[in-house]
Amino acid sequence: MGGVIDRLPTLLVVLFAIAVMPAAASAQSEVDEPISQCLAVAQTPAPFRLASLSPVALARDEVSITFVGHATFRIETAGGIVIATDYSGNHGQGRVPDVVTMNRAHITHFTETPDPRIDHVLRGWGPQGTPARHRLKVEDVYIRNVTTDIRGGDVGRMEDGNSIFIFEVAGLCIGHLGHLHHELTPSQRAKIGRLDVIFVPVDGSFTMSQAAMINVLQELRASVVIPMHAFGAYNLQRFVQGMRDDFRVEFRDSATMTVSLATLPDTPSVIVLPGF
Repeated sequence: MGGVIDRLPTLLVVLFAIAVMPAAASAQSEVDEPISQCLAVAQTPAPFRLASLSPVALARDEVSITFVGHATFRIETAGGIVIATDYSGNHGQGRVPDVVTMNRAHITHFTETPDPRIDHVLRGWGPQGTPARHRLKVEDVYIRNVTTDIRGGDVGRMEDGNSIFIFEVAGLCIGHLGHLHHELTPSQRAKIGRLDVIFVPVDGSFTMSQAAMINVLQELRASVVIPMHAFGAYNLQRFVQGMRDDFRVEFRDSATMTVSLATLPDTPSVIVLPGF
């Protein structure tokens, strides 16, 4: 009897270990998922301080952004990764992208026949009405999504039918709002985290009113706002006028710009790239 009692502590440890095995396995799967710098940094009182902990060469800090047209941007990283957003078949000039993202409110935001040479095709909607969930690490970029609802359009009303794609690269958090149809819920806002650069649809009708979209942008407080999806110069100018009170406005001559964490503007800015 005394021997059994003496062994009780050991037996209890073994039984406890068996009981927590599933939880440990689950925790391991969470550990395997890349850590979002945009979510982690967004929860600190001084988000930009973390960038100085690992100084790197300037080339590694830079990201190239090219406005291809409509809602498609070509993102090129220092690690050699090429991404095309809301890809409908046109990825701009240069080699075939490594990654494309798509949304399905209209045919101008997706294609049923993507180039077979593309390694990663990320659809903003899930199979059989389930929410899409993407967590992809490719070389120096981490790509994730936050779903929102869509109404009308080619597919009718659909919960989680649109994805806001977030590209984390070179210390930057770059967000593409896709075909956003409503203001963000607190839960969606929390899942997005910090954004430094935002690609935003500014048409004011097919997506949402410009006043509502400006509310979203004021809430997200990104350093750089890049308009897209304008459906004409008139809509673009109306959007720009609505942003002037809180954002500096700059029109660029080139459709390509280079951005880095170190060169983000001190004043939140709308940067208009040609190509509408």
